[in-house]
Amino acid sequence: MDLVLVIDDDRSVREIVKSSLANLQLYDVHDAATAEEGLELYAQLQPAVVLLDLHLPRVHGFELFRKLIAVDSRTPVIFITADGSSEVVIQAMRMGAFDYLKKPLHVDNLKRMVASAAAARKAVDQPVALTAGDPNSTEYFIGGSPAMVEVFKAIGRVANQQLPVLIRGESGTGKELVARALVDFGKRVDKPFTSINCAAIPDALLESELFGHEKGSFTGADRRRIGRFEQCDGGTIFLDEIGDMSLLIQGKVLRLIQEQAFERVGGADVIRTDVRIIAATHQPLEEMVASGKFRQDLLFRLNGYTIQIPPLRERMDDLPRLIEFFLSRAKTEMDRPDLTGLSQDTLESLASHSWPGNVRELQSVIRQAMLNCVGTVITRDCLPESLLFPMAPNSSNGTPTNDAMPMPVLSETAEPTFSLDQLIQDRFNAGSNNIYSEVIAEVERLLLTKILNMTDGNQSRASEVLGITRGKIRDRIAAFGIKLDTTVSVEETS
Repeated sequence: MDLVLVIDDDRSVREIVKSSLANLQLYDVHDAATAEEGLELYAQLQPAVVLLDLHLPRVHGFELFRKLIAVDSRTPVIFITADGSSEVVIQAMRMGAFDYLKKPLHVDNLKRMVASAAAARKAVDQPVALTAGDPNSTEYFIGGSPAMVEVFKAIGRVANQQLPVLIRGESGTGKELVARALVDFGKRVDKPFTSINCAAIPDALLESELFGHEKGSFTGADRRRIGRFEQCDGGTIFLDEIGDMSLLIQGKVLRLIQEQAFERVGGADVIRTDVRIIAATHQPLEEMVASGKFRQDLLFRLNGYTIQIPPLRERMDDLPRLIEFFLSRAKTEMDRPDLTGLSQDTLESLASHSWPGNVRELQSVIRQAMLNCVGTVITRDCLPESLLFPMAPNSSNGTPTNDAMPMPVLSETAEPTFSLDQLIQDRFNAGSNNIYSEVIAEVERLLLTKILNMTDGNQSRASEVLGITRGKIRDRIAAFGIKLDTTVSVEETS
C-alpha cells in the first residue's frame, strides 16, 4: 500500500482524506495538524504522496514545502487550500507542486490526483527507459538510420559544388538544418549566408526583401533598400518554402539564376551578384507546374541537385537518439538538472505515434512533457493530450472522433466482437499510414471495455486490475465514447 501523508490544521479535512482513500484499500493514510509534526512524520515515514495545506499555524505552506523537498525532492506534493486565487495557484505550480486541490474537497478529484501522484512517485524509483543525451554534443545531425545516411551522403556530394540545391521534405523534417550543413561543409562557409521564409512574407514585400528597392519606388519607400541577394554577394541564400512565391517573383529569381543579375524594385541599374541558391519546399512542385502555379523552367533551374529528407515515421530507428538530444536541450533550457529521463510506457507511447509534424513536433512534445513533469521521470501522464488522444482530421469540435477506424458497438448484453486479423487487413486495404497506432488504440478500447464489464463499471477496481491510474481510466472512457449504464457500452457513431 502507498503511504499518504496529509498535513492540515483542519481536522475535518484530514478525516475526509482518510475516509475517502481508505475505501479504496490502496493507501495507508497518516495525518498531521502542524508543520512541525508534518515535517517529522515526513522524514520518518517517507510517504509516496503528501497533501499539504497552504495556511498552517505559524508556518506558511510554501515554507514547509521548501523544507519537505529539502529532505526528499522526489515526493509529489499536492497543495490543498480554500484560497483559489490565480497568484496562489501559479506560485504553487511554479515552486514544483504536483497539483492543487481547492477546498471544499471534491472526493473524485482527490482520489484521481492521489492515484496520479502515487504512480508518478513509483516511476521515480523505476529504471528509466531513456536518459538525456550529452548536452555538450557537437554532432551536426542526430540519427544514423539508412534514410538519413543517404541525406548525409548527398550533402557531402554537393556541398563543395556551386549548383543550386532543392531540399524537399515534409514540414518539420529539418530542411533548414540541411541548408546550413551545405554551407558549413562548402567553399562559401566564410561568406555571407541568409535565410528567408517565402511563405512568411507577403508578395508585395517579398520582392523588395529579395531584390531591394530604390527611393520613391512605391509609397513608403523613403530611402534605398539593399535586398538579400545583394547583401549575400559571394555567399549563399536559402529560400525556404519556395512554392509559396508568386509567379512574378519566380520570374525574377529565374533571371537571377540564369544571369546572376537583377534590378532593384523601381530601379534601372543592372546589379551583378554571385549568389548560390538553396531552396526548400514541402509542396509537390510538379503538380503546381501542371496547374500553372509554379514555373517549370524555374523548377529545372532550382533542381540542380535534389536532397529528399525522410519524414520521422520513416526513420524511427533514430527516435531514441532524437529524444535523448531534445531531452538534454530541454533540461538546459528549462533548468531541470534533476530530470533523469523517460519511463518505459512514455517511450512506448512516443514510439507508437505517427509524428505528422516530424522532428519539430517531437521537440515540442518533449518540451511540453517536461513542463508537465513534476518529478524526476517523465511518465506517460506528462505527455500532451494531443499525442495521447489524437483528433481525427475532420473533428470540428475538439473532441476525439472515431472516423479513422471502425469501432465495435456493444448492445445491452453483448460484448464487442473483434478480429485482429480483420482489423489489420481493413486498415491496410484502406491505405492507412498509421496501422500501428490504430491497432493499439483498438486493442486498448476492447481491453478497457471488457475489464469495466468484469468489474461492473467500478472504475477504481478497473484501475487496480489494469495497473493504471484512475485518471487514465476516466480519460480513456471519454476518448473511446464508453457509456457506463447498467452495462458497459460504446456510443454508436454515425
